[in-house]
Amino acid sequence: MVAALELYLDVDTTRRVRTLWRALEDDGIPSLGSLHQKHRPHISLAAAHRIDPHAVADALDGFPVGRGLTVGIDFVGQFVGRVLWLGVTVTEELLTHHRAVHERLTAGGVDIWEHYRPGRWVPHCTISLRVPNPMMAPAVRRCLEYLPIQATIVGAAVADHANDISHPL
Repeated sequence: MVAALELYLDVDTTRRVRTLWRALEDDGIPSLGSLHQKHRPHISLAAAHRIDPHAVADALDGFPVGRGLTVGIDFVGQFVGRVLWLGVTVTEELLTHHRAVHERLTAGGVDIWEHYRPGRWVPHCTISLRVPNPMMAPAVRRCLEYLPIQATIVGAAVADHANDISHPL
C-alpha cells in the first residue's frame, strides 16, 4: 500500500500521458492507467506506506503546493523492479519548492520515505509499475515517441488509491 502527495498536470499533458498509457496497453505492456483505473498522471513530491491527508493539509495550509510550476518532462527512466517513468528535468525552482514542502511536512510530523526527501528525490511521472523484462526496450521506445513535454502543475492531492483516498490540497 502506498500513499503519496501528488502534483497534477495540465489538461494537455494529462491527455498525452493517458494516450501513452493506452498505447502501451495496446502493445501488451501494463500501464499505471490499467492498474486499478484510479490513477491520474502525476509527479509525486512525497510518498510513504500511509500518509494522513489531514496532517498534510494542516502542514501545508496556505502554501500553494505545486501550482503554477512549469516542468520539462524530457527523458525516460527505470527503477529496479520494472518501474518505468518519464523523467522531470531538475530545476532550482522545482528543488526549492520540493524542499519547502518537505520542511513543512517535517514540521507537521508527517513521515515520508527517505528516497522522497530533498537530496534523494528523483522527480518523475510513473508510467508502469510492472513492465515485463522482455518488453522494457519496446516500452522505452514507445515512451520516447511522446517526449519532450512541457507541463504546468495545476493541482495537488494526497492520494492512497488502495484505500480510496484522494484529498485535494
